[in-house]
Parts: sequence; structure tokens; C-alpha cells
Amino acid sequence: MAVVISLLNHKGGVGKTTSAINIGAGMVELGKRCLLIDLDPQANLTVSLGISRQKYTIYESLRGESDLVPYTAKDGLDIITSTLDLSGAEMELINEAGREYILRELLTTVDDDYDYVIIDCPPSLGLLTLNALTSSRYVYIPLQTEFLALQGLAKIKQVIDKVKLRLNKKLELGGVIATMYDSRKVLNRDVVETIKKYFGQKVFNTFIRDNVALAEAPAQRQDIFEYNKRSPGAKDYLALCKEIIERTKLEVEA
Repeated sequence: MAVVISLLNHKGGVGKTTSAINIGAGMVELGKRCLLIDLDPQANLTVSLGISRQKYTIYESLRGESDLVPYTAKDGLDIITSTLDLSGAEMELINEAGREYILRELLTTVDDDYDYVIIDCPPSLGLLTLNALTSSRYVYIPLQTEFLALQGLAKIKQVIDKVKLRLNKKLELGGVIATMYDSRKVLNRDVVETIKKYFGQKVFNTFIRDNVALAEAPAQRQDIFEYNKRSPGAKDYLALCKEIIERTKLEVEA
């Protein structure tokens, strides 16, 4: 059974989609099978990998029109794509019974096929995000190492705690990923110290350094390993994946 991980931050521009793509690709580099789910109506993950509009996306699956239909990006890495139509899903599903559990039920048909399922959540705390959290074992928070990125962390923690209490007893805050980090900047170092005080050992030891290759890769419709395997970005995400595997090793082996 796959370990399901949601990447969540209701602030945009923190490296959430970049992290989802490159954690998935990094897992493949380490011999794992990974499924990425683009749960964001902006479909940035889908677009970043150059995937055209598919007949069946996460939107059709949530509406009950299809099962999950993975798109194979490369050997070992599959994608459940998104579409702008997903922006209407929250209103369309509002009267559905058990609407918070739709994604969890869909995942039961595919999770034996993968070691990890990574969900790229939308930058909001609505029904789509609730579906992701209800389906997940862990939540990872990608956090840009800037002052404004610290705002709203308490709200994210509050939402996670409420979902754990009411919808998903197994849900845990599994880690915080420091992104866009530059060790030369005092502010970046100060922000890292602040989040370590708040989250302690939940903060991953690997920081994702500010690296132009990470910004260039989506323009080429590639993950960082395809675009530049020797870049700092590739090295950082590979190291992060090794940390994730170590933290979740017992569940993967089970």
C-alpha cells in the first residue's frame, strides 16, 4: 500500500508544485514507483510536465464520471492530471454525501500499484484540500524561507489538527520543507531558525537551495533530473527524497 503525502501551503509561490514534481521524479531515481495527483485547478503540475488536456482528469474522477486514470510521464512516474474545470468542483460537490472522502475512495483502486502518492494541493483550505488531507498519511509543508511565508502557519496547523480529529485519525504533519534557501542571506537563516523552533525535528535537514535550474525545468516541460541532473536543485531533491524514504521506511516495507 502506498504512503500518501499531501503538499500543502495556502500561500502561493512557495515551491509546492516544484516540490511535488521533483519529489516524484526523485523517488523514481531511487527506484520507487510514484503517483502524482494534481489537485490544483490551475493545473500547474500538469502544465509543467507538458501534458495536454486528457479525456479523464481528477475533475471527472471526483464527479464520479471515471476511476482515476493515470498518465505515464516516464517509467515509474504516473500523473493524475488536472484541468481548469476543477475550479468548479467545490460548488458542484457541496451537496454530495461523504464529499470529504471521495478522493480516498478513488485511491483504494490504485494505491497498491505505487510506493508513494504525492498530492499537490491547491493554495486554499477548501473541499479539495480536505479531500487531500482525508486521503493522506502525512502532510508536508513547503515553506519559502522569507518572512511573509511564516504568516498563516498556525492556521495550517489548526486545519491539520481538525482533520485529524474529525476525518482522518492517521493524519500527521510529517515534515516542513525549506525552499528557495540562500545561506548567504541572513533573513533566510533567521527564518529557518524560526521554523525549527516552531516545528522542531519536523523540519527536513535538506534545504532546497534557490537554483535557476528549478525555474527553467518547467519551461522545458521536464523535471529537474531530466533537465539538469547535476544541478544543485537535483542534488537537493534527491537528498530530500532519501530523507522521506528514511522517515517512511517502516510503512513502505509493510
